[in-house]
Amino acid sequence: MDNKIKYAMVIDTKLCVGCGACVVACKTENEVPEGRSRVWVVEEVSGVYPKLSMEIRSERCNHCTNAPCVSACPTGASHYHKSSENLVLVDSKKCTGCKACMAACPYDARFTMPEGYVTKCTFCLHRIEKGENPACMSVCPARAIHFGDLNDSNSEVSVLLKSRKFKVLQPEAGTQPNVYYLV
Repeated sequence: MDNKIKYAMVIDTKLCVGCGACVVACKTENEVPEGRSRVWVVEEVSGVYPKLSMEIRSERCNHCTNAPCVSACPTGASHYHKSSENLVLVDSKKCTGCKACMAACPYDARFTMPEGYVTKCTFCLHRIEKGENPACMSVCPARAIHFGDLNDSNSEVSVLLKSRKFKVLQPEAGTQPNVYYLV
């Protein structure tokens, strides 16, 4: 696709301790109102006692390559960034607050701002355009969050995905999510 970037986030579930630093950093960096979140932490317990296991993971918009929110948006407010194959953004000026994108998202990754428009994680586009990492990655004390370009075979995210077993959330939805969880 014309040398476009394919942004991805890789989260190591063996390192994430669920501290919530990513949540606080995102809320602070992006001025997310109280009671709303672009990033959240999930603790998932599986198995049968006494053989239980717990996975802790930081979740957000999956910046899907086949994003149903983009095709569901009647105004074009939900769209892909011009330089990327998969960076999904919302233009607050075009958003009417109809919530069609929210209904289409299988990850429940969007919310309505008090002003009436829908918003979500942007992978901190304003930071990555300056060569910085997303805020959540920058503050993670466990260094469990990694970010980069999947189209660069030497990027940290590409190397991690080649070297470790991973999963995506809800692969059956056909969205081709770009947030990966090392297991």
